[in-house]
Amino acid sequence: MAYETILVETRGHVGLVRLNRPKALNALNSQLIAELTEALKAYDADPEIAAVVVTGTDKAFAAGADIKEMASKSYVEASFGDFIAPWQAVAQRKKPIIAAVAGYALGGGCELAMMCDLVICADNAKFGQPEINLGTIPGAGGTQRLTRLIGKSKAMEMVLTGRMLDAEAAERANLVARVVPVDNLLDEALKLGDTIAEKSKPVVAMAKQAINAAYETTLETGLKTERQLFYGTFATEDRREGMAAFADKRSPEFQDR
Repeated sequence: MAYETILVETRGHVGLVRLNRPKALNALNSQLIAELTEALKAYDADPEIAAVVVTGTDKAFAAGADIKEMASKSYVEASFGDFIAPWQAVAQRKKPIIAAVAGYALGGGCELAMMCDLVICADNAKFGQPEINLGTIPGAGGTQRLTRLIGKSKAMEMVLTGRMLDAEAAERANLVARVVPVDNLLDEALKLGDTIAEKSKPVVAMAKQAINAAYETTLETGLKTERQLFYGTFATEDRREGMAAFADKRSPEFQDR
């Protein structure tokens, strides 16, 4: 499929999606979100793909939602049209999504990064939820995911003042997994995808589901979910192969079944 606002390619068993509205610092409009979710859906259905990297440019992962697209909307148009709802499809994919963030990840860009399963960033990255400066608030998870990731006090400061976090502060706050030099960002993200690709795809999906349960539900519900998924691995050939390989002191050869 031909896309206008993203660039898509495959690197081995890792899908790569580049946000591609450079003149607008990759501002997220409806077309870009629709194309991104379509590309991620296609990767989810591709049995050869184990993980996906989503990235932007060295200057901006995404500088926010497209203000020009939103500025003229009324309450009725925004509420009943529910134009933010399609964004949630990014967080509903089964395969791991790695956000590789360089430059600005502000507003919707920060929210998009948080929808991904893990974030690594370049040393020039800046994260923020500056919607308060526009007379509005985050609407695609910025008040919810950010609070769960970095805690109430830090989230309050970011959302109520519009203050940005640089890469080091984002790592300290657990917003990102790690920080790498900007020139190495894509290589490191792809290496991470390659490492995931070496594992059993169904077991990776189970692990992702279990961690999301911890993130989205109560401890009791999460523990029950984890236990059932753990037992579920015992129905896979890959679990048997993994334990046999450990006993034999060799590398496992997973078959994704």
